[in-house]
Amino acid sequence: MSSGKSRHGMWVIFGALLIQLSLGAIYAWSVFAKPLQVSGWSTSDTQWPFTVGLVAFALVMVYAGRKLYVFGPRKLTAAGGIMLGAGYLFAGAMGGESFWPTLIGVGLMGGAGIGLGYVVPIAVGMQWFPDKKGLITGVAVAGFGLGAMIWVKLAGTWGGLIADYGIGTTFMIYGGLFMVLVLIGSLWMSFPPAFVPPKPDHKGSKFDFRSEEMIRTTHYWSIFSTFAIGATAGLMCIGLMKQFPSQALTASGMAETLADATAGTAMVVFAIFNALGRIGWGRISDIIGHAANCDHRGRKTSLIIMAASQGVFVIAFPYVAVFEYSLYLFAALIGFNFGGNFALFPAITTDTFGHKFFGQNYGYVFLAYGLGGTVGPMLGGYLGDMNNYLLAFIITGVLSLIAAVIISTVKIPTKRQEEDVTIKVQASTTTRTVTAD
Repeated sequence: MSSGKSRHGMWVIFGALLIQLSLGAIYAWSVFAKPLQVSGWSTSDTQWPFTVGLVAFALVMVYAGRKLYVFGPRKLTAAGGIMLGAGYLFAGAMGGESFWPTLIGVGLMGGAGIGLGYVVPIAVGMQWFPDKKGLITGVAVAGFGLGAMIWVKLAGTWGGLIADYGIGTTFMIYGGLFMVLVLIGSLWMSFPPAFVPPKPDHKGSKFDFRSEEMIRTTHYWSIFSTFAIGATAGLMCIGLMKQFPSQALTASGMAETLADATAGTAMVVFAIFNALGRIGWGRISDIIGHAANCDHRGRKTSLIIMAASQGVFVIAFPYVAVFEYSLYLFAALIGFNFGGNFALFPAITTDTFGHKFFGQNYGYVFLAYGLGGTVGPMLGGYLGDMNNYLLAFIITGVLSLIAAVIISTVKIPTKRQEEDVTIKVQASTTTRTVTAD
């Protein structure tokens, strides 16, 4: 990459971080849950905007992936920022505490805006840095996890926005910020000069699968199932990360105000390691892939380790959440693994099915996140209302262990094996092989 291209590539990453910082607002929802409960919402009610937002996010992302090469990355990102900001402004203008306006504004409109913008920085970043897909994807989406920490703390202990101005005004402040940050970040969203977008009627080659070809393979469904389970476990934990530890610590004898503050800190720890996990697992998968001379194997091995360890951590969480420092430790571990999903699944999608139709293909893979966004928060809310948090963590923990087995079955489809051999021959004089790129 020339110095000029390298500099622009760095600006692409900077723009991606600004965009994802705003899109990560959906993970900050739990900071609004307790104030809304005080105003009369049930635990289940507080999960609905979060759930609708996640489902809208996933469904709209399928549309965004298909239109990425039609509208272009810059316009698609800008549309997402406007939709996201408008949703929060609408909810805030309606007072912020009414169920339906919040569901529509923060949930439906906000989720749709995130769906329009999310895939763009990933697809653009992979084109600028094709030899570092895991790391670059992780960096590009790290802001999504980091944004949760910033927006949680601004609304809570750092900025005191909810306490000083109320939920409605906080929504409006956030809506304006999200719109501005995404629009600024969109300025750098462009593909490399040599990039040629696929034609709408272009059929998949033996190296690249179109979406309709991909979804007919067992490999797609194995990847989809593993992602759905990982999303279910992680999103349930996010939804309960403030409420459950606060109750558990209070029950163990800690003063309620201190328990609330401790649970809030656990949310921040989760958010920080959620961001770090995106970079960390992306880099780990690149290292394993380099050592194994096969990028796909690096991705799969990382996912097996991540899913298996997540199962153990989630099952253990309700037992360790009654102690402050073990709560922080396991919030970090679960957050780190959850963040890894968003670096590894884009990378394994392109490693398995090719990069030409990645924007479309990852939208279909990401539907798993929408499924997890429905099951996870609602499972946590339903069992939380029954005061049976333990069962919720056990169910999702066991599913995570099963996911480790499922992802181990994924291989490069037969259609792409010839490319695997071709690339190895071409790279025989180099120190490593890039497989299925």
